[in-house]
Amino acid sequence: MSYIISEDGKELLKDVRDFCVNEVKEQVKEYDISGEWPKEIYDQAIEMQLHMMDVPEEYGGLGLDHMDQAAIVEQIAWADAGVAVTLNGNGLALKPVLLAGNEGQKQKCCDIIINGGFGSFALTEPNAGCDAGAGKTTAVREGDEYVLNGRKCFITNASVADFFVVTAMTAKDQGTKGISAFLVYKGTPGLSVGNHENKMGIRCSTTSDVILEDVRIPVENRLGEEGTGFITAMKTLDLARTWCAVIGVGVAQRCIDEAVAYSKQRVQFGKPICKNQAIQFKIADMEIRTEASRQLIAHSIRLADMGLPFSKESAAAKCFTGDSVMQTAIDAVQILGGYGYSREYPVEKLMRDAKIFQIFEGTNEIQRMVVGRAVIGK
Repeated sequence: MSYIISEDGKELLKDVRDFCVNEVKEQVKEYDISGEWPKEIYDQAIEMQLHMMDVPEEYGGLGLDHMDQAAIVEQIAWADAGVAVTLNGNGLALKPVLLAGNEGQKQKCCDIIINGGFGSFALTEPNAGCDAGAGKTTAVREGDEYVLNGRKCFITNASVADFFVVTAMTAKDQGTKGISAFLVYKGTPGLSVGNHENKMGIRCSTTSDVILEDVRIPVENRLGEEGTGFITAMKTLDLARTWCAVIGVGVAQRCIDEAVAYSKQRVQFGKPICKNQAIQFKIADMEIRTEASRQLIAHSIRLADMGLPFSKESAAAKCFTGDSVMQTAIDAVQILGGYGYSREYPVEKLMRDAKIFQIFEGTNEIQRMVVGRAVIGK
């Protein structure tokens, strides 16, 4: 761990590490096979208040320094990426509320999370993944209400969410300027959740469709003004990409730890394989990539904390980390050889978990577009 964190952060990190080693690391194996949502693990995480790391102190949250939070999220991801994605999903849902919501909306959503609830950010649609501005979900105003219709897909925490932030078109002829954001609460008539996706990796995270059929919500559930939803969503993703990278680093660090441990005890030709320069170089590259990822993340966090633009830096951190963790997982499997391909060893799971970091929160191709346009624009 190379983030420079506070003394309070170190104490909390110690407790989180114990929790991850004793209550998560081995326990998630059965859920990775079954695809079930590990409620008992999340109940313990909620008891430790790990579900509310993004709740600001003024709304009853922990008031964590962002660098401290990065260290804690990485540690959780080291134990299981799906658990980290679920807990971080609360922050993803809360970010647009904190960015565009009024005081009442902010307090209500923070209270839901503080009391053990979950939030969900519903942006992606079947025909609008990376092209978020091409969504078909609509919100038609009728007096003091909006009527929402549409379908969202690949939505984290959907099946357990108590509130949803939903983007929808309020003016179809205005492109992205016609997108608005809304709060929709669990139990609202017409709101339903589809089947849990049977995913390759991060299987302790629940991912589902969100279906809106004549969902009526009051006007006061709109976040900000009409037409500001796309901007709010993009600002949310700027923040989310950095935290996505943090989780990826946790997976990469676990790959390193597993590969190093195996290389020390695996003897071939009369000596541990870690004595071979080929293995040493591979582990060195794994470490270099992972530490470089951390520093890109730390730079993005510092800019965000200073209130400076960080869209390019966040995209760079997410892109580099996504590619890095995938290659690091491949290298870990290679170091373990045939055992790396077996489910008896954890690197097979880590490789499946790693792939998503090149895909969600905007594919790495999209991240390169963000970085490229920022550079060319200068």
